[in-house]
Amino acid sequence: MSEIYDIGYRHYDGVRLGRGYATRALAVHSLRGIFGLGRPARSKIVPFALAAIMIMPSIVGIAMMALIQQRGIAYSGFAVIMQAVVAIFLAAQAPTVVAPDLRYRVLPLYLSRPVTITEYVGAKVAAMTVAVFALIAVPLTVTFLGELVVDMPGPPATGEYLGAVLMALLLALLLSAFGLALASFTPRRGLGVASVITVYLLSSASVPIIYGSLYSTGNESAAAWAWLANPFWLVDSVQHWLFGTPPHSIESAAYPSGPASAAVLVLLIAAGLAALGLRYRKAAAR
Repeated sequence: MSEIYDIGYRHYDGVRLGRGYATRALAVHSLRGIFGLGRPARSKIVPFALAAIMIMPSIVGIAMMALIQQRGIAYSGFAVIMQAVVAIFLAAQAPTVVAPDLRYRVLPLYLSRPVTITEYVGAKVAAMTVAVFALIAVPLTVTFLGELVVDMPGPPATGEYLGAVLMALLLALLLSAFGLALASFTPRRGLGVASVITVYLLSSASVPIIYGSLYSTGNESAAAWAWLANPFWLVDSVQHWLFGTPPHSIESAAYPSGPASAAVLVLLIAAGLAALGLRYRKAAAR
């Protein structure tokens, strides 16, 4: 003999907000997780400490403009000079976006709703892109506002500032696509952090060596391509082409042609997104 228990389930008759709302909610949830919002205090230490480090050059630059009428770090070179801090932020926070869902195998639960793999990956990449972009763009904006308030001699560097903000967005998209792809290959956060920071360190350390070796043997044109292996110098080369800003490589060396640099940038972003999509399709199939 069977019995029926009323456990309180109710049929939903309200408005169904659809896939767009679900995707936006996932992106906002991921963005909050990057900065530790809604989590214990220890989750907020790393992202906000790195954000404070990023804002310090802006404070120093505003003080220099107010006291000695000199600008600090150029807008166009800010991301390149502060690349170590940005890379640490990416390595520390990218695993928090992808690792929990893989570790606890809740991806099928997300996909049981009207959210596709493409929308899931898009929400994750959008959240990480916004976080990295804010990390770079907020100090740039603070410096620019300080320049307007101080009223430096001559016209404000509005064009350079806007160009740097645009390049910060492209850099954030490139870093997010590759950072999340690297972190998604393991459900362990520690291994994800190690994989992202290792790739960055290899690109940063090897590029000047490769450039110097090729340049010393007379292969100047081939040596210029070495800078594109580092995402920060790659975006700087596109910025140099689009806006005529000076190169900010270690030796202020010449970059490859602008269209070639832009093509490499687009291909790398597409490759990172494709790798992330394939990784999650495989994870969802388990």
